[in-house]
Amino acid sequence: MGCHLSEGLAQLGSNVILHSREMSHTQAIAIKVGRLGVKVVTVAGDLSDQAQVDAMLDAAIKQAGQIDIVYNNAAGMTPWKENPWDIPAEDFRTSFEVNVISLARICYRLVPLMLARKWGRVINVTSGITNLPNLTAYAVSKAAVNKFVRDFAPHLAGSGVQMNLLDPGWLRTDLGGPRAPNDPSTVIPGALVPALLDNSESGRLFRAQDYAGLSLPQALEKALGK
Repeated sequence: MGCHLSEGLAQLGSNVILHSREMSHTQAIAIKVGRLGVKVVTVAGDLSDQAQVDAMLDAAIKQAGQIDIVYNNAAGMTPWKENPWDIPAEDFRTSFEVNVISLARICYRLVPLMLARKWGRVINVTSGITNLPNLTAYAVSKAAVNKFVRDFAPHLAGSGVQMNLLDPGWLRTDLGGPRAPNDPSTVIPGALVPALLDNSESGRLFRAQDYAGLSLPQALEKALGK
């Protein structure tokens, strides 16, 4: 998903910051996106280590200067458990460290800067996963992300900053696996919609697959209810 999203933003003229655990993981994407004529910054950091999260944010702000749009797309999924009653506490700790705590720290660092400029977009990626207690550590962490966004939404009203949720659908990625029904390319244009809407409310859930096959103008009109 990240590659398609980075390209989609770059095609609209947006400079791009790429994050991964190691710089080498985004090298190929950085070259590809850079050919579109935008500035590309790469940063690294393990989201399970809060010291690395802070260092990554320092590097991103220093190199980019200003961050207007944030996609919190990174997530970790704990192993499938045939017996859901055997899920260890460590699975919950791991899920929440990466999927919730680091996401919150990124928002806490960047949203105040957006508020000072009176413009910004934060898109926190969630999941439509349901009724699968075998993956409950991951599912519960995503439910916490939903709560985080919806509790902050009223505080952002009228500020020029929007924070929303994006469900990309079940994608054939390293996380989703080869049996997933949707190609990662199908997230575009739906994933771009929450970054591009003006004067929309925060706390909305955008399902990328609802916009699959539409042009970007068509997707924006659909999101506006036109």
